[in-house]
Amino acid sequence: MAAVIFPAHLRIAVLIPCYNEETAVSQVVQGFQRALPQATVYVYDNNSRDRTAEAARAAGAVVRREPLQGKGNVVRRMFSDIEADIYVLCDGDATYDAAFAPEMIEALLDGPLDMVTGARVTDIKTAYRSGHRAGNALLSAMVARIFGNRIKDMLSGYRVFSRRFVKSFPALTSGFEIETELTVHALELRMPTLEIRTPYKDRPAGSVSKLSTFRDGCRIVLAVFVLIKGERPLQFFSLVALFLALVSGILIAPVLIEFLEIGLVPRLPTAVLAMGLVGIGFLSLACGMILDTVTRGRREMKRMHYLNISATWPGPPRERGE
Repeated sequence: MAAVIFPAHLRIAVLIPCYNEETAVSQVVQGFQRALPQATVYVYDNNSRDRTAEAARAAGAVVRREPLQGKGNVVRRMFSDIEADIYVLCDGDATYDAAFAPEMIEALLDGPLDMVTGARVTDIKTAYRSGHRAGNALLSAMVARIFGNRIKDMLSGYRVFSRRFVKSFPALTSGFEIETELTVHALELRMPTLEIRTPYKDRPAGSVSKLSTFRDGCRIVLAVFVLIKGERPLQFFSLVALFLALVSGILIAPVLIEFLEIGLVPRLPTAVLAMGLVGIGFLSLACGMILDTVTRGRREMKRMHYLNISATWPGPPRERGE
């Protein structure tokens, strides 16, 4: 792959969140130093109990520390602290190929785009376990259905961002849900995005995944529902109202049948419960309508803040043969 020379004034920051990655972090740092020699590589240590910070520093990275546990907390701190024009975010487990970073940056500049995602491609079953693959596909389909079908690998940890994206991103989640929030932020503000297929490999020997399929999967699902409630309140509360209406209909049906047959309502508590559920359903629908108006105003403010951030793009990069 030909090397890419970017304009000298272009500030590129490589952001690597790490937790107990002593085995892999040196390889990741050195890979990005070779692929992006003009970039500054930052490693944020998240309370590691091993020698992650020492290994990253020895490899030439700028090492900082984030005491609040969780990948989302680390990303929030990175985006707040670091000033750059282009941001490359990558996990510190050596599963992503740093050699594809120049291609992703070039695509971002040529667009110009606000986010380029490295969509994972692998035949190694241990690298991308079937449970993780199925969960990613399901969650990506859910988000695509609600927010727009533009991203296939929603949970990829390899991304390139513009300054506009980074400085307009609220970063409200604390853990592995951060990838979901990044994706929804781009889709909700209709930012120009792109996916590039990148190889995904197994961790080096001695490195252990910190992702729990069940625990973190549940947290990601919950984050998706919270984002839907916050960004699509009318649809969310309309579904709640529909569910309550269906339950109410099931409860009231036998009561109505008996009333038509004998002219009496022997199961009065059931009738009262059914009518109460209908009332709550109408209240839910009203809440959705009100919150939808509020959300539209908030979305306009987020969009204006995004547009207020400078979008000065340098000229196109030049290629040079190896």
